[in-house]
Amino acid sequence: MSSPTLDVQAARAPGPAAGPSTASTSPPPRASRAPRRARAWRRWLSPLAVVVLWQIAGGAGLLPERLLAAPSTVAATAADLVTQGVLPTAIAVSLQRVAIGFAAGALAGVLLAVVAGLGRPGEYAVDPIMQMLRALPFFGLIPLFILWFGIGETPKVTLVALAVSFPLYLNTFAGIRGVDGKLAEVAHTLRLGRAALLRHIVLPGALPQTLVGLRQSLGVAWLALIVAEQVNADAGLGFMINDAREFLRTDVIVVGLLVYSALGLLTDALVRLLERRALVWRRGFLAE
Repeated sequence: MSSPTLDVQAARAPGPAAGPSTASTSPPPRASRAPRRARAWRRWLSPLAVVVLWQIAGGAGLLPERLLAAPSTVAATAADLVTQGVLPTAIAVSLQRVAIGFAAGALAGVLLAVVAGLGRPGEYAVDPIMQMLRALPFFGLIPLFILWFGIGETPKVTLVALAVSFPLYLNTFAGIRGVDGKLAEVAHTLRLGRAALLRHIVLPGALPQTLVGLRQSLGVAWLALIVAEQVNADAGLGFMINDAREFLRTDVIVVGLLVYSALGLLTDALVRLLERRALVWRRGFLAE
């Protein structure tokens, strides 16, 4: 039985307050998307401000061109390099080196991680060597690689492969060791063989961690390529940057660095796309 006071308050309440459930089920208004897009564009404001200040400092003479060329000069130089065919040729050579080195390093890293991750004997045989090699600096290995492989393409590709193998090895090894033991018990109950266990349990369970290592490896591959191409190279982005340094062409150096950065972002985006396709089951799991 309701009190008279509550009945009076309910009778005086305004109309719209009586139906909140109807408002919650209606679709979001289209106008609400506009502020969201505006907030997304705000992330570009600070980089654009830096470019504008950079251009103003270059145009006013506060930033000499021998130290850093202005953005307009860099853009004009990039257009000239593309027109002359210098930049496309350099990109093609660098992409070929990265592709070969990354394929060799990724294959070696994953295989060694599987050997080390599936048992203690493999771990004792592989892991100490990988940990020792991982601590070696790239620059320290270049003289040895030149003595062993000459000054051709082999030392450059080997340096990239070596750099790529460590992130993939570490992440895949951690992913294999992190596979749920209950899944191994299920495989034992189903009497799966070694190959079936590896194919259906171990590798799918380690895949998320392996993809994290893949993204790290791609970033390291471009860093190793910069180092490799600036030593005894006659083509590629690193050679273009090193040659520009001899003539104090800061505009060409900035163009080369921007291309490195763009290629790194592009390859990272490709891996993220692969991750979304390969781990579609995890998206549904996280949504629950």
